Amino acid sequence: MALKSSWELALERTGGKSTAKLTTEQKAKLAEIDRVYTAKIAERELELKPKIAAANAAGKAEDAQKLDEIFRNEVAKLRAKLEDEKERVRQGK
Repeated sequence: MALKSSWELALERTGGKSTAKLTTEQKAKLAEIDRVYTAKIAERELELKPKIAAANAAGKAEDAQKLDEIFRNEVAKLRAKLEDEKERVRQGK
């Protein structure tokens, strides 16, 4: 189940029509923000996924579950920060 971004929810409320026209500079900033947060999420995945797999292989299901929960929470926080930053750019702040 994918979470919808605040931007996607706003588009749904407005009937799918975006009234904001983004400048080239805003588009570039949005792309950079996406790139940065994609890298941060990948970094956390590269760090935690092997630990989760090792815990599962060692028969430590509880440890693996805790690590998986940490991973999911960190990814959710990073995605929330991503959407906050993107929204600020869209609003011109």
